[in-house]
Amino acid sequence: MIRTTLATAALLVAAPAFAEPEVYVVDSSHAQTVFTYTHLGFSTTYGMFSGWEGEIQFDAENPANSSVEVSIPATSMFTGWEARDEHFSSADFLDVASNDIVRFVSTGIEVTGDDTAEITGDLTLGGVTKEVVLDAKLNQTGDHPQAQKPWIGFDATTTLLRSDFDAGAFAPFVSDEVEVMISIEAGKADA
Repeated sequence: MIRTTLATAALLVAAPAFAEPEVYVVDSSHAQTVFTYTHLGFSTTYGMFSGWEGEIQFDAENPANSSVEVSIPATSMFTGWEARDEHFSSADFLDVASNDIVRFVSTGIEVTGDDTAEITGDLTLGGVTKEVVLDAKLNQTGDHPQAQKPWIGFDATTTLLRSDFDAGAFAPFVSDEVEVMISIEAGKADA
C-alpha cells in the first residue's frame, strides 16, 4: 500500500492507465517460515511455522505497487522437541493462548533490483505489532504445470529481536536475535 500526496495523485490522474495488481492466493502447502536462534552460544536451534493464509496483490509491471497480507497460526510452530514448543507457546514467549495468529501486512515496497525488493510492513507476533523490513527475492513467475494457472514464488529474510515482541525471556542465554527465512508460493485467484 503506497501513500501518495495530493501532488502525486494529480500526476497519476494525468498519467496513462496502468494495469492493476493481480490477486494471488497463498499456497499453504508451499509456504513456510523457518527461524533460528542460538542457545548459550553452544548451538543453533531451528524452528518452523506453517499453515499460511493470505493474499499477494502482485503488479508485475510496477512491483512497488504490490502488497502482501498474510497470517500464520502461532500453534503451527514446530522446533522438533515438544517440551520446547510448549514453552515457546507459553506466556514466557508467544503467549499463544491469547495470541494465536501471527500476521504481516505490508505498508510499502521498495524495488532494489531486477528481482529483489525491501518489503516494509507491520508484523503482529505475540499480540505486539512492530514494523519490520523483509529482504525479498522473486524466485519465479509463470504457469504452474499442475494447477494450470499463473503462479509466483518468493523468498525473504529478516532479523527480529524477541524483546521487541515482549518475548525476550532468558536473553542473552537464548539469543534475542532471531533469523527468519520465508519461502512462499501463491496462485492467481480464480476470477
